Amino acid sequence: MPFSTEDTIVAIATPEGRGGIGVVRLSGPDAARVAIALSRHQVFQPRYATLVRIDCADVSDRAIVTFFPAPASYTGEDVVEISAHGSPVLLHAIVGEAMKAGARLAEPGEFTLRGYLHGRMDLIQAEAVQDLVAAVTPLQARSAFDQLEGTLTARIAALDTALFDLSTRLEASLDFAGEGYHFVDRAQVASEIGGVIASLDALLRDAGAGRLVREGAQVVILGRPNAGKSTLFNALLGADRAIVTDVAGTTRDLLSERVEIGGINVTLVDTAGIRHSTNDPVEREGIYRATSASKSAALALVLLDRSRPLEAEDRALLESTVPARRLMVLSKADLPSAWVDPSIRDGAVEISAPLGIGVETLRRQIAAGLGLNELHRDTPTLTNVRHVGLLARARVALDRSREAAAAGLPEELIAADCAEARAAFEEVTGHRTPDDTLHAIFDRFCIGK
Repeated sequence: MPFSTEDTIVAIATPEGRGGIGVVRLSGPDAARVAIALSRHQVFQPRYATLVRIDCADVSDRAIVTFFPAPASYTGEDVVEISAHGSPVLLHAIVGEAMKAGARLAEPGEFTLRGYLHGRMDLIQAEAVQDLVAAVTPLQARSAFDQLEGTLTARIAALDTALFDLSTRLEASLDFAGEGYHFVDRAQVASEIGGVIASLDALLRDAGAGRLVREGAQVVILGRPNAGKSTLFNALLGADRAIVTDVAGTTRDLLSERVEIGGINVTLVDTAGIRHSTNDPVEREGIYRATSASKSAALALVLLDRSRPLEAEDRALLESTVPARRLMVLSKADLPSAWVDPSIRDGAVEISAPLGIGVETLRRQIAAGLGLNELHRDTPTLTNVRHVGLLARARVALDRSREAAAAGLPEELIAADCAEARAAFEEVTGHRTPDDTLHAIFDRFCIGK
């Protein structure tokens, strides 16, 4: 992707396909001139909608043109948005005419890249634009909007400012060391670095749950045949997706659907009933796939039929799953219980999926099991793995710096690790980011954004 901002770019800004309205966006020094050439309108008043006629080679339309002069625009350049009827044929024709008038077709994410290059947003906010466009749950949208509003930027800026002030004192002490002046107390420096670390830890503590907010999670339903897995699957989806019968082994393969639970995008997986005594090769393959899926899942719902005595296969299933990534679910709560085992029942959710008993409680427990209840509303949620990696790198550098200060080591060693932490902060915000990182970020955008 070119990092030059000297030319004028054009692209359709609305999604592909037919719609009531479609928007063609222009940005660059000749944006207004190209719009005038398209419409034969002499001048566009800034931030006013102007109705014009646009004649292309084969089609014409009446459109609304809005001019946003630099620097108060999305890209920081002159921007023109042409709102026309949402026919793909018409919109592509307008783009073609704009290119004939001197504009270049924009690369993916190039409008947002120009906004970043012109200082209209930092890199965190630029990435949040893409996250907001891609959001499929309210929690994803809220997290992205918070970052777009600058909440994470402000927190990192505060950490960077604290380190800058400390680094200034350390450098002053180095400059005048030969004259017997001492501007820093090592114990005080170690304490100040500890305060920055504590604030950084507050950001990092939600990183695991934040990744689930962005990427979603896989939740697998496990149990022996006829435990009620497919019935539970349908109940959590709110739709009859899986076939439910009294015949054991009806589900032979993995069946997955997406559902929102706890504000995140959950891939719910129904599996074949797990039993050891089967000669059916298809069923054996289904059991193998169920076991494999459980190992990679964020959470396994182990479903036990409380109306039938526990069997060896039930206990084997419990032994094969990790307690920290397992939620016990007892089905058929409307029927008398055939067993009592406090070690299993304590903390388990009892349900009757056909009657809806316990299903909402189970949803809440799934959210808790995924760690979503640990999200702290007083801190921005880290949802981007790039941010987490860089902040973790800063954390390691700050640990070294604090240890150096506590040990009374020279100021230059303390300052060097503080500088490394600051460099990581600046890479998060985009004040110091390699070009290949920028390419990787903006290449994920759609054309027109």
